[in-house]
Formats: sequence, structure tokens, C-alpha cells
Amino acid sequence: MKPAIRIDDYFYDLPEDRIAKYPLANRDDSKLLVNLDGSPRDCRFRDIADYLPSGSLMVFNETKVVPARLLFRRDSGALIEVFCLEPKEPADYQQAFATSESCIWKAIVGNARKWKGDTLSLYVEHIDNEEIKSIDLKADLIERDGNAFIVKFTWKGSESFSRVMEMCGKMPIPPYLNRDSQPIDATRYQTLYAKIEGSVAAPTAGLHFTDKELDAIDSKGIERVKLCLHVGAGTFLPVKSEYIADHSMHGEPFSVSKDFLCTLSRYAGKEIVAVGTTSIRSLESLYYLGVHCIERGEPGVVGQWEPYRDEGYSYTPAAAVNALIKYLENNNLNTITSRTNLIIVPSYEFKFVTYMVTNFHQPKSTLLLLIAAAVGDGWKQMYGFAMDNGYRFLSYGDSSLLKVQYKFNNPL
Repeated sequence: MKPAIRIDDYFYDLPEDRIAKYPLANRDDSKLLVNLDGSPRDCRFRDIADYLPSGSLMVFNETKVVPARLLFRRDSGALIEVFCLEPKEPADYQQAFATSESCIWKAIVGNARKWKGDTLSLYVEHIDNEEIKSIDLKADLIERDGNAFIVKFTWKGSESFSRVMEMCGKMPIPPYLNRDSQPIDATRYQTLYAKIEGSVAAPTAGLHFTDKELDAIDSKGIERVKLCLHVGAGTFLPVKSEYIADHSMHGEPFSVSKDFLCTLSRYAGKEIVAVGTTSIRSLESLYYLGVHCIERGEPGVVGQWEPYRDEGYSYTPAAAVNALIKYLENNNLNTITSRTNLIIVPSYEFKFVTYMVTNFHQPKSTLLLLIAAAVGDGWKQMYGFAMDNGYRFLSYGDSSLLKVQYKFNNPL
């Protein structure tokens, strides 16, 4: 049954001057609100290892933000922005970024009414090892796809599309920053451990980590693992419906390795710390993929409202993750690649995540609902504490460490 949640109940006043428009000088200079027992404490991110449970598992999202905003100018002078969302041909992210000469992407097109079907061109010169290299990128509009468009890119030469993006694109910083991207965003709107290209928004909880914090985490006997969920532009979509039951959650692709699943199996029912809402969404989605394997023989895709059906699921998290491992072994695979539309809202019972590291989210957003699902109405006290103590909000803002209060309680 879909939860009867009014989105207006998840509003708080966020003044413009509390939104962090730029990153701090040092990543770990940020504040850290620690809320493990319902009483928020004002701490510093550089000390986060002190508050993490020893012997736990910590999960990071190693997706990498790509410079997905491509600005073309028509002969008439009209500026057209093509914001690449996800590849269509080839559909695999790694193949799409490695391809040369042409590829097709799903994209949001800014000022689309001014694009009359003609071929757009973007010419860029770039100095590489004292050698001038040029790219003449062409874009052709193929068709409309809902609120987005299908766009074909072509270019001459052997440069990969990843390199083309680096030369021609701009970083897709969040729209609520109300500024254009700047050189600092190329490094600071990216985690230190970013590896796999594909996101159009950063997993921002990870922006605070430096090697110092990671070393301290290792020294405390905490095991670190990585998964990959490519963050889509849908993460910024506002909830426009009065009730969350009428909101369509955006889907995002994610993948985990067999080694990751084997590690997760050892920690099922133990302390697991998820860094960011993207890691949370991926981890929790694995439970439902495992259920699919148990009941249907294959993982499939995670639906938005699967956790909220009347009869629920009685399978343990360990059973679910072991079903995924068995599926990989039976099919001689090393990676699960899927897509999740999962929405986490109050009444959700967390299957794997027991602690979370996360920034402070927009009012009336699905991300704020996720926080409320973890800590209940305590989110109001927590956000009020942050507001009273000078915390900076949203992507470049400060962070929090929270203990999940609403967990799956079926014994292993």
C-alpha cells in the first residue's frame, strides 16, 4: 500500500544565504552533525572516524561526474544547451564513453524550441602537451522522448566521447546554485575516489572525504567497499504532487560486483554505513533484486513501490544477497547491473543500512523523505539544530552522520 504522505509536511524554511554556493577551501573543513541517539551534536567532518562503529562495513559510490552540458550556438545566434542524461547507442556507459566518431544519447535540451532540426556544431581547440587539438562536434535531433530528446553526436578523429566531453562540456552543477560552472567545480564537484564515468550529479556526501579520513577509517578496522550508481538529473526534480503516492520516482542505473556481494553477505545483519543517498538506494535495492531471484529466477528492475505492498516480504537480507550471488555463479557473471526506481519514505524498513552519511537536503524533496524514513520526526529537530548552528545546506554544504531507527527486524 502506498504511504499516505503529504509532501507539505516535509517543508522547512531554507533561506537563500544558507545554500552553500561554493565548496570550502578544504574538503574536511565542513561541519558534521552527529545524530546517533536522537540528540544532535555539532562536530567536524575531519573527526568522522571517531563516531563510526568499529568493525563495520562502509559503502561508497565510485561514480564519476561527467561534463555533460554541451553548449551549441545556431547560425541565428540562439544558444542551445544539450544536457546528456544517459547513452542510448551504445547503451552501455563504458562503451558509450569509449566510442569514437558517433554515439546517441538521451538528453535534456535547453531552448529546444529554437532548434529547428538543423545540425548544430561546436568547435573547440584544446592544448594537450603543447599540441593544439581541435574537435568539431556535431549534434542532430533524432526524436522526442517524453520531456527529453534523443540526440546523435558525430565528430571526426579517434578521440573517445569521454575525451570529447572533457574538451567541449561543462560540469553539471546543481541548478539551485544559481551560477555557471567554474574551474573549481571540475575537481571539487567530484569525490576523491570517483572512478566510473556516468553521473550528471555528484554523490555529494562523499565530497567531504580526504585521504586523512579514509586512513582513519581503515585504522579503526572498518572495511571499505565500493559500488556504482550513476546519479541522474532526476535527483533534482521537485515533488509537485500533494501526496508522495502520486509522484513518479526517477530511475537510475547501478552495478555491484560479485566480490561486493560476498562482502555484503558477511555483514548482513551487522553494522553497515552508507555514504550518501545513492549508496543507500543501491544497497536497499539489492534486497529486492535478491527477492526477484528467489521468486522469479532473475534480478530484473526494482520498482518504485515494491517495499510497500500489503503482504511485504519475509526473506532475510542475507537470503536476498545470497540469492544474487547464486544467480551470478549460475550464469558465470561477475557483476549485477540493474536499474532502480526505489523510493524510500517514512514506513520503509531498512534492510542493510544501519548508519548513513548524508548532506542536508532540499525542503519537500524525496531525499528529505529518505532522511525522515531513517530517523522519523527527528529530522525536524535535526534540521532546526543545523539551522541554529550555522550549517551550510545542499550539495556543497555540511554533512551529517545518522543512525537508522527503522530497520528490518526479522532475525537471520
